[in-house]
Amino acid sequence: MAAEAATVTAGISTIARRISSSSSPASSVAPQFTVSCSVIPRARKNMGSLKLGVNSAFPARRVARVEKRRSGCSPFVVRCDASSSGRITQQEFTEMAWQAIVSSPEVAKENKQQIVETEHLMKALLEQKNGLARRIFSKVGVDNTQLLASTEKFIQRQPKVVGDTAGSMLGRDLEALIQRARDFKKEYGDSFVSVEHLVLGFAEDQRFGKQLFRDYQISLKALKSAVEAIRGRQTVIDQDPEGKYEALEKYGKDLTAMARAGKLDPVIGRDDEIRRCIQILSRRTKNNPVLIGEPGVGKTAISEGLAQRIVQGDVPQALMNRKLISLDMGALIAGAKYRGEFEDRLKAVLKEVTESDGQTILFIDEIHTVVGAGATNGAMDAGNLLKPMLGRGELRCIGATTLDEYRKYIEKDPALERRFQQVYVDQPTVEDTISILRGLRERYELHHGVRISDSALVEAAILSDRYISGRFLPDKAIDLVDEAAAKLKMEITSKPTALDEINRSVLKLEMERLSLTNDTDKASKDRLSRLEAELALLKEKQAQLTEQWEHEKSVMTRIQSIKEEIDRVNLEIQQAEREYDLNRAAELKYGSLNSLQRQLDAAEKELDEYMKSGKSMLREEVTGSDIAEIVSKWTGIPVSKLQQSEREKLLHLEEELHKRVVGQDPAVKAVAEAIQRSRAGLSDPHRPIASFMFMGPTGVGKTELAKALASYMFNTEEALVRIDMSEYMEKHAVSRLIGAPPGYVGYEEGGQLTETVRRRPYAVILFDEIEKAHSDVFNVFLQILDDGRVTDSQGRTVSFTNTVIIMTSNVGSQYIL
Repeated sequence: MAAEAATVTAGISTIARRISSSSSPASSVAPQFTVSCSVIPRARKNMGSLKLGVNSAFPARRVARVEKRRSGCSPFVVRCDASSSGRITQQEFTEMAWQAIVSSPEVAKENKQQIVETEHLMKALLEQKNGLARRIFSKVGVDNTQLLASTEKFIQRQPKVVGDTAGSMLGRDLEALIQRARDFKKEYGDSFVSVEHLVLGFAEDQRFGKQLFRDYQISLKALKSAVEAIRGRQTVIDQDPEGKYEALEKYGKDLTAMARAGKLDPVIGRDDEIRRCIQILSRRTKNNPVLIGEPGVGKTAISEGLAQRIVQGDVPQALMNRKLISLDMGALIAGAKYRGEFEDRLKAVLKEVTESDGQTILFIDEIHTVVGAGATNGAMDAGNLLKPMLGRGELRCIGATTLDEYRKYIEKDPALERRFQQVYVDQPTVEDTISILRGLRERYELHHGVRISDSALVEAAILSDRYISGRFLPDKAIDLVDEAAAKLKMEITSKPTALDEINRSVLKLEMERLSLTNDTDKASKDRLSRLEAELALLKEKQAQLTEQWEHEKSVMTRIQSIKEEIDRVNLEIQQAEREYDLNRAAELKYGSLNSLQRQLDAAEKELDEYMKSGKSMLREEVTGSDIAEIVSKWTGIPVSKLQQSEREKLLHLEEELHKRVVGQDPAVKAVAEAIQRSRAGLSDPHRPIASFMFMGPTGVGKTELAKALASYMFNTEEALVRIDMSEYMEKHAVSRLIGAPPGYVGYEEGGQLTETVRRRPYAVILFDEIEKAHSDVFNVFLQILDDGRVTDSQGRTVSFTNTVIIMTSNVGSQYIL
């Protein structure tokens, strides 16, 4: 082995001397062979330098290769590296570009190809998730999936090798492409070779790049235009520039574009809040509204309504043709591994906004997350980065957060708070919620393929307001409608109960028939003949029901497809009207739309007739009963009690109470009359429904009457909040009712009384043995009984207007007896 190596080395030295002697002085700059040339067996020829690490490098050219075979000996390969000036190192590339270069040998190895070439680099670039190469090709109108498929086909056509030599050598075309990328880096004045430089280098690749670009009609000019559109005026000054290109597109969502495409739900009402936002945005400085309200009241919907108004042109000149971008703070923070990376991303976003010359308005949902976002030791948080631009009016920003989080995070930073103007968003009334549901009905009908009755919308608003506590309108009412429609859709797509029962019966009889066919006795034969007759009838009915079910489903599917087409045509009409293409709008409105409407009317008429005939197996309309069923599942209250009207409850209140409380006629009558007066509107609406003091000895039914009242009025005994006043005998115990003061243990937990009523606003509150409480406790009762509200230790106002207050005592019972 050593003799063979020496022979080959001597041969190479001779070749080197000949090249050196024959070269002219002008060609003395040609790559020189290194003094020490390695000789390695072909089986071990895998270039370890192509397994790249953080500080790896690999040779930029294959200098020479000499093979020598002898009988019984393995072939040998001599590899001589170029000088260090031709090496490719990580320091000259951005992270994404280096990652693609590192992945190229792996791509070659997977395809059993020895030489790493440009096609392997192209595949590595296209496989980068959210990579810059994909964005560049998308800009020039190329489908990245098809481009990747074409690259893989080209790779499959290349020669393969057997053994562990795959991905071991750098191709000349790839070397030339990297050199062209370096030239583009200099042309753009960048400090590092980035992904866009590599992509531009493919345009002059003679073997693979030109062929691929010719097939997809991609020119170098188009690529350069796409790169400029993505980069803007930015230059590559660090190793992560790709994360800063098109920062708004990457980390934001264009609400105006979504409104133009008809992807936003219609916003009903909230005109005052939207006008207030427009008014603040039109200011010269501090033009930043912040929407403050409880979760689910429609803060985000207000920003969507503003986007729709901008698209429709229903805004002042100062906001005309502006873009409203919703910023995703989670995406900005995600993946920011190194100190300063998050700040760089946010600064890139803010730079794009300021360079748009007021054409872009930012919307930051959950804006309290900005305070402290990205802050690490020695780093600034996002709030401090925003302050200067917010104050000068360079950045117009709409924020949205809840009242608690605004107080907890933003009010603590007065410098940030003064740059925002507060817009309070209250919960809509039940009547407003019904109007909102009517506006959204068409979208939900289209999505689920069912009809939603108006009674279902009314029930959703009323029942959610009365029975679902802890959530707010209109969000909880919309969720009810959505879930009821989804339930009905599931019933339509699955087999009806009647058909399913017949299928099971047929299967059962088929199994019985198989067991009877082997029996020869007379009884078995008689049973078999009867079974076959019964089976024939069942199969006939099964086929009939299946056909009927399929027909109903096909009509419903046809109605849904027509509605989807009508929605698409309406969107095109709106777009044509915005572009003042009145001929196109008229053609669609009086041509296509009329035709589709006639088809829809005919299909709905056919379905209605089928439903009225009594043969229908499916329901296609959401009713009030469906809504009540969903509420029942959410709350555990029986459906029958949910659908009972308030009037019926009040009329039969005394009778129902007597069913549980036998005797005590004067007390039961007094309680029933007091509640009936309150519900009739003859009492102060800002006070509790009723307030009672039950006096009497132990065991006469004071607590039982309270339980019966809670069970009938609020449909569950769990609506009874019982507080034993013997636990409040000390002066300081009053803090347990409304919460501990700031600085004391339990401050964050809230009060025993206030937290319970906040979570369940419809309740009967029983203060048992009131005479045992400390006198200071009665000061809290004064607020509750007189104003119907109390403020807890955290400053939250808790309403008692939907509660019944009952106090019990056995003081003086010896005189009563």
